[in-house]
Amino acid sequence: MSLIIAYIGSNGCIIAGDKRRIGFLGDKDKREQLEKDLYSGTIKTDEELLKKARMLQISLKINDDAKKVRNVDINVVVGEVTSKTPFEARRKRIYATTNGYAILELLGSNIHKIQEGSSSIIVFGNEITKKIANESLKKHWKSKIKFNQIENIFKKVMDEVSSKTPSVSKKYDILIKNPQLEKKEALKVLRDSIVADVKRLQEWREKLKKEQVKVSRTIELASKIINEGEIGKIDSIDGNKLKIMLNKDIQAFDVEWNMVAGPGNLIDMNVDDSSDVKTGDIAVIENEFLCIKRTRSALMCEVILCRADND
Repeated sequence: MSLIIAYIGSNGCIIAGDKRRIGFLGDKDKREQLEKDLYSGTIKTDEELLKKARMLQISLKINDDAKKVRNVDINVVVGEVTSKTPFEARRKRIYATTNGYAILELLGSNIHKIQEGSSSIIVFGNEITKKIANESLKKHWKSKIKFNQIENIFKKVMDEVSSKTPSVSKKYDILIKNPQLEKKEALKVLRDSIVADVKRLQEWREKLKKEQVKVSRTIELASKIINEGEIGKIDSIDGNKLKIMLNKDIQAFDVEWNMVAGPGNLIDMNVDDSSDVKTGDIAVIENEFLCIKRTRSALMCEVILCRADND
């Protein structure tokens, strides 16, 4: 669903990228048919895309706010197209600076393939976007083009492609870098930038993975929160502070879902008036109300009470 065009030369580099992302929801075979028609050029406008989607009963989620080209550092820009499988994200990136570029294919955050060069015009996209973009570039490109004219050519190409296929947006980003770098220096700068950028991707993926594990654990434990039943019994009384020994099927967690007490352990609770409280009294939750079973005196605690796993 992307179009990225990059020029790399001795005077600098220019990269342009569209901003469209399309999500397809519906029957797998019909979804694949719609994508095939879109990427082959059969569908030429947004209206035709929406009409065909309705006919096939496919729901579309279209966003034109994706950032497919970005600055890596003061010398290097990168453009990326992404395809996702049920198991992993496959990324194709071009890193560029004056007198140098590197094309990477990443599976997850692991580098799968790399290609380097010092000058080129490179187009990333699907079948139809590449075809239209290359035809447009040939039409507008002159034999002795000046660096400061390339941005306008890229704008014309992006406009022309977006007018002929809804697989790219009418909005696009263009970035320019022109540091003074020789070819060997450029490749070193690129390699250093790539290492740092891929490391950031790895760190981001690791953080995301941890957050997903945390969310999964929160969902799992939240389903075990007790809203009815016995919690334990009073082990000791110190003023209005009580020690409760948890039942064999009860455990307690803090707000970050760290376990602070397991079955048979003691936890702290408070009661407003302990004058009628006795050691051995049972703590219960009745209709989501935490109290002493015998007196119905309200209890307060700073933990989350859950059912323990039955091993």
